[in-house]
Amino acid sequence: MSSGPAAAGAPTPALIFDTLLAHQRSAALASAIELGVFRALGEGHHDCSSIARATASSERGIRILCDFLTIIGLIEKRGSEWHHSPASKMFLDPRSPACVASISRFMGNPALHEPYRHLSEVVRTGRTSLAGAGTVEPENPVWVEFAHSMAPMMAPMTAPLGKIVLEGLEDSPVRVLDIAAGHGLFGIEVARQNPRARITAVDWALVLEVAMANAAKAGVADRYHTLPGSAFDVDFDGPYDIVLLTNFLHHFDVPTCTSLLRKVHAALRPGGRVAALEFVPNEDRVSPPVPAAFALSMLVSTAAGDAYTFSDLASMYKAAGFEAVTAHAVQTGPHTVVVGRR
Repeated sequence: MSSGPAAAGAPTPALIFDTLLAHQRSAALASAIELGVFRALGEGHHDCSSIARATASSERGIRILCDFLTIIGLIEKRGSEWHHSPASKMFLDPRSPACVASISRFMGNPALHEPYRHLSEVVRTGRTSLAGAGTVEPENPVWVEFAHSMAPMMAPMTAPLGKIVLEGLEDSPVRVLDIAAGHGLFGIEVARQNPRARITAVDWALVLEVAMANAAKAGVADRYHTLPGSAFDVDFDGPYDIVLLTNFLHHFDVPTCTSLLRKVHAALRPGGRVAALEFVPNEDRVSPPVPAAFALSMLVSTAAGDAYTFSDLASMYKAAGFEAVTAHAVQTGPHTVVVGRR
């Protein structure tokens, strides 16, 4: 029986090569979105010359790019033609209501990729190589882009979060504070589910312009108000029945999160509730893959952020005075809603 490299079950360097070349996959996807390849496929352009004309590209470039997209499973090749895969048809064709292609603008932002070029130094120091507080530096323009481009990724999580936070309050008049509102979709969804809900959104002024525009599109602008500034500095002007903290706590260390939660606790009515939407890994911190891997994003982009486990978050909540802390998995995404009651 052979005991050499070809033996069944023997390790290979394939994963190492695939990982070192992973930049090719993200670059190919971003280029295909930018060039309009997925739109072209949806419009019925399938052969090389037709796709090249539709995207104002060279036939050689389109042939190689579309073959690569096929190799990595994003589209399908039939003979000499390329066609949508079920996933690209739903999530990458801009004509689809479920299209998430715009997220490439934020997730592919060079400013967010830059720290990875210095990852060894970031690991040595334990903090981002970006200036100041990293992505949470006041008025960072990256959050305007986030508000514009990441809404499609967050949209599937809005309805579950709204249902969780409104449990027992579906028809009651409620005041809702949406901290770090960004695109505003979470507060807007609460206003949709409860026609008596009034929303106050906190974020930087330029970001809130995006949120207000989305509120107007949703028909809830008359119940949507803005409070520009830092969540750590502005007067929340409570009391509120519900406070939303979506994709926010992970940017900061435990003492900072606990301090903010104390401020939130003080802004709530007795019996009020806070709901944080977070990437929450298991206690082993390596599973599930997406929430657990998010910790690396926080290492490279913030001074002290992390992907917190439920026990981490429950400890912060309790230190801030909250009780009955519960976790609710969101089936439409990799997030968990952590609820605490005053």
